[in-house]
Amino acid sequence: MSAGGSWVEKHLLTVCAIATTGLLVLLFFYPVSTVFVEAVRVDGAFSLSAFVEILTDEFYVGELASITGAGSLTAAIDALIQRAAAGFADPRMGVIGFTAYQAALSTLLSVAIGLPAAWILARFEFRGRKTIRSLTILPFVLPSIMVAVGFVATFGANGTLNRALGLVGLGPTNLLFTLHAIVIAHAFYNAPLIARITTAAWESVDARAIETARSLGASPWRAFYDVVFPQLKPAIVMGATLTFIFTFASFPIVLALGGYQLATIEVFIYRQLTNLNYTEAAALATIELVISLGLLYAYLRYEDAQRTLRRGIHTQPRRQLIPTAWSLKTVFTRISVAGYTVVALLVFVGPIASMIIASLTTSDGSFTLSHYQFLLERQTAGASFQVRPLPAIRNSLIFAVGTLAIALPMGVVVSILTTRQYRGRKVMDAIAMAPLAVSGIIVGLGLLRGLVFGVEIAGWRIAVAGSLAIVAAHAVSAYPFVTRNVTPGLASLDRTLIESARSLGATRVRTVIDIELPLVWTGVVAGAAFAFAISIGEFNSTIVLATGSGEYTMPVAIERYLGRRLGPATAMGCILLVVTALSFVIIERFGGDAEQRGGGL
Repeated sequence: MSAGGSWVEKHLLTVCAIATTGLLVLLFFYPVSTVFVEAVRVDGAFSLSAFVEILTDEFYVGELASITGAGSLTAAIDALIQRAAAGFADPRMGVIGFTAYQAALSTLLSVAIGLPAAWILARFEFRGRKTIRSLTILPFVLPSIMVAVGFVATFGANGTLNRALGLVGLGPTNLLFTLHAIVIAHAFYNAPLIARITTAAWESVDARAIETARSLGASPWRAFYDVVFPQLKPAIVMGATLTFIFTFASFPIVLALGGYQLATIEVFIYRQLTNLNYTEAAALATIELVISLGLLYAYLRYEDAQRTLRRGIHTQPRRQLIPTAWSLKTVFTRISVAGYTVVALLVFVGPIASMIIASLTTSDGSFTLSHYQFLLERQTAGASFQVRPLPAIRNSLIFAVGTLAIALPMGVVVSILTTRQYRGRKVMDAIAMAPLAVSGIIVGLGLLRGLVFGVEIAGWRIAVAGSLAIVAAHAVSAYPFVTRNVTPGLASLDRTLIESARSLGATRVRTVIDIELPLVWTGVVAGAAFAFAISIGEFNSTIVLATGSGEYTMPVAIERYLGRRLGPATAMGCILLVVTALSFVIIERFGGDAEQRGGGL
């Protein structure tokens, strides 16, 4: 082998690490820092006036405005004591308070729905169990704007809910633009996440510890409380924290189901963007970013503290869902399972089924293909400024392929870096996972105000605009999911294999290529499918970067159709469902091995 080839093999990982870091800085950290700079720069000078205006405006902080605007620390403390003495009786919370409030309610409902699912999946054996467990990846595959359309089709005036109520003689109801619809839609997304995390923890409970507690006289409930629940609590806390982070930064679901009357921080950031109030939008984005990153840091610290090596455990055997012998206890248990199944079908299957039904029916319930025909007519006869379906589909697929080309190598390199023992590894892990806590709206705003307009570096002007900007935003959102699928496999590899290869003269790069990656290839394929699916469904950053251009995607087309007619929006949603379903099949097929190793999402 030539000296040049040896040098490449010796330093390739270092070069990849530097390139990945450079991409992260260019595509994520620089745009995000641009948002912060925009928030503190007014008329070219440093100023915190935008933050002061927001934090003293009752519209944003509600009753706390009388505290934050008190004028002095003493006055603020006095005002806080007075509010506490009054019990904060005034329910006005402001935009920031409402954002946290709806996230808290969404988290509680997600936990309430997710825990029974974890109990059923962990403790019972039945036909279709593995398929149902695989469906818990849906929050990461289904585009949120498509889910929002499904809930509009369910809760609207002519939705499936009112049609079902009409069949039993009950009056119509309209849950659109209510907090109930937002919270239920968030539970649709996040309850499977709770179930997935908690099921893995439940299945890792050592049956011998339970048997010991029972042999010492503990009742089943006492054994659960003393033995099982302490081992489930970390998973519940981690799932709830992730759910709060996701719902705190929720955008398309709130925009579609709540409108501006029930708007969160994210929705008002977008509104300020459309009104060209960039400074206020940047200040709001910075406030949201600080809260989200703080929560993510707490989550990572808690996750690291709870991470334990669990080998040699004896898992509890799963019971048959249909028992061979019936008793009062088994009847009660099966009735509980049946009741939960009905609720789960309404929450999880109902919206998607409603979207499909709405795409094939008229307002009076008769069958029609007119909504799909509308899409064809829009494609052939629509005006140039109108959203056409084929360009939206084409753009989505092209952007997804571009995202895959960037996110997959980035995710694999980050996985390699975060599974090595070195000083600062935890910091690297937190930095690499930061995009999980930063919403697409913030990334889109940063790219718009930074790279889209261009930046000068050493006399060179670098601009990332149009399709490249959208692919960049998608890649930033997608690569952490590649990392989360590949990292568990790399971390669980037998290190003696790697050490043996190195002792026989294999370079670090050759060891990675010939040994490590082949052993975790299923995780790589699953991560690639995640990246593709996330790009296909990405809405937040895309709507910021595609506004005023022809670079719209299927999710953007759905939102624009939804603002005018529900039928075409549901038809486009069904097309998007088919595309994302293919990604789900790949993830379900190849993600199982990573799950068995204790990894995955």
